[in-house]
Amino acid sequence: MSLPVEEKNQIVSDYRIHEKDTGSPEVQIALLTTRINQLQDHFKAHKKDHSSRRGLLKLVSRRNQLLKYLTRTDRTRYQQTIQRLGLRK
Repeated sequence: MSLPVEEKNQIVSDYRIHEKDTGSPEVQIALLTTRINQLQDHFKAHKKDHSSRRGLLKLVSRRNQLLKYLTRTDRTRYQQTIQRLGLRK
Protein backbone atom coordinates (compact mmCIF):
# COMPACT_ATOMS: atom_id res chain seq x y z
CA MET A 1 0.00 0.00 0.00
CA SER A 2 1.60 3.23 -1.13
CA LEU A 3 0.52 6.83 -1.37
CA PRO A 4 -2.02 7.76 -4.06
CA VAL A 5 -0.46 9.78 -6.89
CA GLU A 6 -2.58 12.87 -6.19
CA GLU A 7 -1.62 12.89 -2.51
CA LYS A 8 2.05 12.40 -3.33
CA ASN A 9 2.02 15.23 -5.87
CA GLN A 10 0.33 17.50 -3.32
CA ILE A 11 2.99 16.75 -0.68
CA VAL A 12 5.80 17.33 -3.18
CA SER A 13 4.33 20.67 -4.25
CA ASP A 14 3.87 21.74 -0.62
CA TYR A 15 7.42 20.98 0.49
CA ARG A 16 9.56 21.57 -2.59
CA ILE A 17 12.20 24.28 -2.62
CA HIS A 18 12.06 25.14 -6.33
CA GLU A 19 9.86 24.27 -9.30
CA LYS A 20 11.52 20.98 -10.33
CA ASP A 21 12.39 19.79 -6.82
CA THR A 22 11.26 16.25 -6.04
CA GLY A 23 14.14 14.87 -3.99
CA SER A 24 15.18 17.46 -1.43
CA PRO A 25 15.37 16.23 2.17
CA GLU A 26 12.24 18.20 3.09
CA VAL A 27 10.17 16.47 0.40
CA GLN A 28 11.52 13.03 1.31
CA ILE A 29 10.88 13.58 5.03
CA ALA A 30 7.32 14.77 4.34
CA LEU A 31 6.59 11.72 2.17
CA LEU A 32 8.03 9.35 4.77
CA THR A 33 6.07 11.04 7.56
CA THR A 34 2.81 10.65 5.65
CA ARG A 35 3.55 6.97 5.01
CA ILE A 36 4.51 6.41 8.67
CA ASN A 37 1.25 8.00 9.83
CA GLN A 38 -0.71 5.72 7.48
CA LEU A 39 1.04 2.66 8.85
CA GLN A 40 0.37 3.73 12.43
CA ASP A 41 -3.34 3.80 11.62
CA HIS A 42 -2.99 0.35 10.05
CA PHE A 43 -1.44 -1.05 13.24
CA LYS A 44 -4.33 0.17 15.36
CA ALA A 45 -6.52 -2.31 13.49
CA HIS A 46 -3.90 -5.04 12.84
CA LYS A 47 -1.85 -5.42 15.99
CA LYS A 48 -0.14 -8.68 14.97
CA ASP A 49 1.11 -7.60 11.54
CA HIS A 50 4.80 -7.96 12.38
CA SER A 51 6.15 -8.01 8.83
CA SER A 52 4.65 -4.60 8.12
CA ARG A 53 5.96 -3.38 11.47
CA ARG A 54 9.48 -4.13 10.25
CA GLY A 55 8.81 -1.94 7.20
CA LEU A 56 7.58 0.81 9.50
CA LEU A 57 10.81 0.65 11.48
CA LYS A 58 12.82 0.93 8.26
CA LEU A 59 10.82 4.02 7.23
CA VAL A 60 11.33 5.63 10.65
CA SER A 61 15.06 4.90 10.44
CA ARG A 62 15.30 6.42 6.95
CA ARG A 63 13.44 9.54 8.09
CA ASN A 64 15.76 9.83 11.08
CA GLN A 65 18.82 9.64 8.78
CA LEU A 66 17.42 12.42 6.60
CA LEU A 67 16.67 14.58 9.64
CA LYS A 68 20.24 14.09 10.90
CA TYR A 69 21.57 15.10 7.48
CA LEU A 70 19.40 18.20 7.45
CA THR A 71 20.58 19.07 10.98
CA ARG A 72 24.22 18.86 9.88
CA THR A 73 23.80 20.84 6.68
CA ASP A 74 21.22 23.54 7.46
CA ARG A 75 19.82 23.91 10.97
CA THR A 76 17.14 26.47 10.04
CA ARG A 77 15.69 24.23 7.29
CA TYR A 78 15.67 21.37 9.81
CA GLN A 79 13.77 23.43 12.37
CA GLN A 80 11.27 24.64 9.77
CA THR A 81 10.68 21.09 8.56
CA ILE A 82 10.05 19.56 11.97
CA GLN A 83 7.79 22.46 12.88
CA ARG A 84 5.70 22.10 9.70
CA LEU A 85 5.36 18.35 10.17
CA GLY A 86 4.79 18.46 13.91
CA LEU A 87 7.74 16.22 14.75
CA ARG A 88 9.82 16.21 17.94
CA LYS A 89 7.65 18.34 20.13
